[in-house]
Amino acid sequence: MFQASKTRLQSRPSLAAHAVGVAFVKRFLFAAALALAPLSIASAASDMPSAAPAAEGLSASKLEAMSTAIKAGQFQKITSVLVARHGKLVFEAYYDDGKPDGGMEARRNTRSVTKTVTAMLAAAAIDRGAIPNVDAPIKPYLKGRPPAAAPDPRKDKVTVEDLMTMSSIAECDDDNQFSRGNEERMYLIEDWVGFYLDLPVRGFPDWVQKPADAPYGRSFSYCTAGVTTLGAVVQGAVGKPLPVFAREALLGPLGIEGERWQVSPLGLAQGGGGLGLRSRDLLKLGQLYLDGGKWNGRQVLPASFVKAATSPHANARPETDYGYLIWLQTFSGHKAWAMSGTGGNKVVIVPDLGIVAVITTANFDVRQPHAITERLLTEHILAAVEP
Repeated sequence: MFQASKTRLQSRPSLAAHAVGVAFVKRFLFAAALALAPLSIASAASDMPSAAPAAEGLSASKLEAMSTAIKAGQFQKITSVLVARHGKLVFEAYYDDGKPDGGMEARRNTRSVTKTVTAMLAAAAIDRGAIPNVDAPIKPYLKGRPPAAAPDPRKDKVTVEDLMTMSSIAECDDDNQFSRGNEERMYLIEDWVGFYLDLPVRGFPDWVQKPADAPYGRSFSYCTAGVTTLGAVVQGAVGKPLPVFAREALLGPLGIEGERWQVSPLGLAQGGGGLGLRSRDLLKLGQLYLDGGKWNGRQVLPASFVKAATSPHANARPETDYGYLIWLQTFSGHKAWAMSGTGGNKVVIVPDLGIVAVITTANFDVRQPHAITERLLTEHILAAVEP
């Protein structure tokens, strides 16, 4: 069973393109090989069934008004919006159709939405017994590495759950440009896992809330390097490359094909961001959580993990908690789970309404892109629910 530890992850645009240019050929060949990989379950390859909005209690006219507003530029650069209710696709629109790398078949680089996928893969590894539980220390799964800098016995005790809740002891904060663990610094070196392991222990001066005083007993600090390392932990535990395991345990069963992983200079698939998936694929991942880990009648992820993942484990900011690499928010009075990435890219699951919404964007150079996406969600998608 998955449960919280008895003891008690919106990433900015990446500079990876600058840091890993020398590895371009390796990444291209790697992605090409993955695109040719067979599905593990061919019968699961179908997309979600569709229905008219009215049949599932949504106003078609309000959704069309949303589309008109998007086309008029009221939400900047929205590239796609998909809405499912009660397991049926009721709205689907692409606002970059006809453009290079746009439309239905585009693999969306939704940045840190990938983090939730990495949590799912950790769950699959635990479900298979490759990792005993979320309390397992990560060190045994990172074999053959040189000694870490700034050695400290507390670093040896960092667990899978610490990485999934953005609350490890490492001094790592993507929202602080001065942090030694800031994501942009990681892309400047070739060993991204080593970057995380070498970080010093985080300090807690008087003006910073200590874990013992924080809600849920954890101090939240957004850290992409930690999730990158979690991907390596899963890879080490299952004994196969992360993309191979992802296809076997998650993407294949959901009928997701042609995924595109970003890869570090040393060849590690980036679990912390940049996984390229279609908007329909993102919708499937959201529906998987809404349905307690089931897809087409098959239990792909344990229901107990989904429940634990969508329960609060850390307080990220006022009125926003954090689960296992997923944001726990409230929109228009409804509790929601959000897979979130730079630019306001989001997969939002609203359990009490039976809604999954995918919003992809190219709002990487505008102010408050997440607020833009959330306004689209509340003013149009949730407002389309009929009483």
